[in-house]
Amino acid sequence: MKTAIARTDNSILGRWWWTVDHPLLGALSVLFIVGTVLNFSATPAIAAHLKLDTYFLVRHQIVFMILSALVMIGVSLQTPKTIRLISLAMTAAMLVCLVLVLVHGTQIKGASRWIRVFGISLQPSEFAKPAFAVVAAWLISLGKSNPHVKGTLWTAGLYLVLVGLLIKQPDFGMVLTVSVIFGIELFLSGLPMSWISALILAGGIGATSAYFLLPHVQARIDRFINPEAGDTFQVRTAFEAIRNGGLFGMGPGEGTVKNILPDAHTDFVLAVAAEEFGLFVTLLVVLLFAFIVYRGFLLILTKDKNLFTLLAVSGLLTQFGMQALVNMASTLSLIPTKGMTLPFVSYGGSSLLSLGFAMGMVLGLTRSTNTGKDTP
Repeated sequence: MKTAIARTDNSILGRWWWTVDHPLLGALSVLFIVGTVLNFSATPAIAAHLKLDTYFLVRHQIVFMILSALVMIGVSLQTPKTIRLISLAMTAAMLVCLVLVLVHGTQIKGASRWIRVFGISLQPSEFAKPAFAVVAAWLISLGKSNPHVKGTLWTAGLYLVLVGLLIKQPDFGMVLTVSVIFGIELFLSGLPMSWISALILAGGIGATSAYFLLPHVQARIDRFINPEAGDTFQVRTAFEAIRNGGLFGMGPGEGTVKNILPDAHTDFVLAVAAEEFGLFVTLLVVLLFAFIVYRGFLLILTKDKNLFTLLAVSGLLTQFGMQALVNMASTLSLIPTKGMTLPFVSYGGSSLLSLGFAMGMVLGLTRSTNTGKDTP
């Protein structure tokens, strides 16, 4: 099949099309379609429960799907230098918003994570994650190329500020994600194993302290270890839905779990997929996430690249893969429940826009014209 854009096309769109990775772009496009289909299945029941128009949430999600796709394409058109500048500005803006969340934020389920900006509810931590991954990669690579610049120390300082603000919300799932991104980038930059070991030990001490000092963290872990210790209704219901779906599912729109679970369209959307479309389709969705992560790492490991690109793309893919893994593992009761969305599939405007921003940077940094050059 011939493309409408010729290789000799020197327009911005033409240069983008022939330098962006088509398999990665195609997989992300399929994921957008999967998310749209599953939201048609999962959200009408939630809308009815909230006494909204049947397709109100569907329309809302489609609007943000389109905006997310536009953000992804727009960011992927940029050069590595511009991507760094955008990430720096985003990091600064989100740090300010995280402070404002603590003062004027909306409290939901005991945590203050949302703030209204220009009439739109925004979760700043969602945008802080990908921005931090790129800024951290830039600072670390800058320190490696210039011994007079303490890039790793600056990154550590930024990490501590960000984590401190997240703990105050509190949002320990986000703390874990940012910590893993930071650790992966330090490891890939060649940090001595003694430092890596010290960081792992510090993380273990922090997790243990959270269990003993924070009741809601202790409650979640206790429920996971001993289901009789608390309310496990959502997890049990989601697991039952997956079992009821069997190999081929009950059929589109025929599932019942979306009528029961209040978070069926967000944290437990995979249960909706499994019940209505079956095990085979659900496994294809899982493989789609695995392919996106695999393809992204393949691009930076097999092509000429610089340290900044290696670290930034690794951090962004780690965030994407970890978010998907945590969501799926929570649904299957393999780990304690944690409210992380399934990328591009779960309902949520902030999540969609931040993921579009993140994967746009992955597409931009892995373009064939953007690897192997552009030192910090």
